[in-house]
Amino acid sequence: MSHETATAPGRARLRLRGRDADGRVQTMEFTDLTRAEALRRAAVRGLRVDAVDALGAPAPARVRAPFPLVLFSQELLALLNAGLNLTEALSALHAKETQAGAALVLSQILQSLREGRHFSDVLGALPRHFPDVYVATVRASERTGDLRQALGRYIAYQGQFDTIRKKLISTAIYPVMLLIVGAGVSLFLLGYVVPRFSIVYAASGRDMPWLSALLLTFGQLIYTHWPLALTALTTTCAALAWGLSRPAGRAALLEWLLRLPWLAARANQFRLARFYRAVSLLLAAGIALPRAMGMVVGLLSPAYQVRLARCRLDIERGQSLSSALVAAGLASAIAESLIKVGERSGQLGEMLERAASFADEELARWLDWASRLLEPILMLIIGLVIGTIVVLMYMPIFELAGSFQ
Repeated sequence: MSHETATAPGRARLRLRGRDADGRVQTMEFTDLTRAEALRRAAVRGLRVDAVDALGAPAPARVRAPFPLVLFSQELLALLNAGLNLTEALSALHAKETQAGAALVLSQILQSLREGRHFSDVLGALPRHFPDVYVATVRASERTGDLRQALGRYIAYQGQFDTIRKKLISTAIYPVMLLIVGAGVSLFLLGYVVPRFSIVYAASGRDMPWLSALLLTFGQLIYTHWPLALTALTTTCAALAWGLSRPAGRAALLEWLLRLPWLAARANQFRLARFYRAVSLLLAAGIALPRAMGMVVGLLSPAYQVRLARCRLDIERGQSLSSALVAAGLASAIAESLIKVGERSGQLGEMLERAASFADEELARWLDWASRLLEPILMLIIGLVIGTIVVLMYMPIFELAGSFQ
């Protein structure tokens, strides 16, 4: 094992471990260099790096945000269309990148390409940033020599998904704002208005309905211990915000929401549309149908993944795709008809894309209907809550007026 060091007192060091051209383990240490620069120098000296360790300094800064795959594909396609070759385009993207995490990924890609590896193999070695569908599309383009067309197909595929996701987010904004405003008004009534009514009723010495007494006692409790109540509210909001800021928290919330009966069916419809579109993309890239279905199985829910496994077995035994999907419950009547047309005409990929577009349009119409229905329902619920609080506050006054009559 050889050891090479570039030293400078008081500076942070990076240790790179890997193998040389003869397969021997080598270690190199560099001082006052970024991770990308150290990797480039190691590559020049013929070292294939397996691990990078920081000595006497924290690990290199990493960006919390994921690698911007769609933006990367769009910019790479634009540079390729401008006449640059792949290495030149990637070098330009690396030079303009300002985010440390994305720059490191681009540096690793460039280093591997300069070692003579295929672009698809390089991407396949980074599964955290490049999904199997993307890698398979690029690998197929290496056989046909048309990387630009493959990138265009993936951008269109991901663009359809982003359109639906943005529509979901925009649909949810107004109901969330309604809930926040309604909760704020209710807390104001309970913490500020109700305690003042409780003082007046306590001075009158009259008996009150038990619901009104319970409400006034709760409001007085919040008013008396308002620092504790404010701390509890702030802590709860902060915990929710922290949980939703993390991918695991958002995934858990989404999974819980999608278990609701009236959302589960639409969620499965959305997943099936993505599945159709991904299979269409892989078929256009020249991937065999059973393998394409296996590569995108993760797009479906666990229950549908079991159905897809049976569907693949049926296809491998000679059944048509339309029959296998219908038998497994993975195709609607419209999707079955479109896929049968694709099987007869030899345009299966195109028909799968049309089936996905039809499902997306149906989901978009449902979202419009659900948003129009949800908004008045939420307003009615909020009005009932606030109205109940107001009625319970004034109920003793109503009884007092009745006694005077």
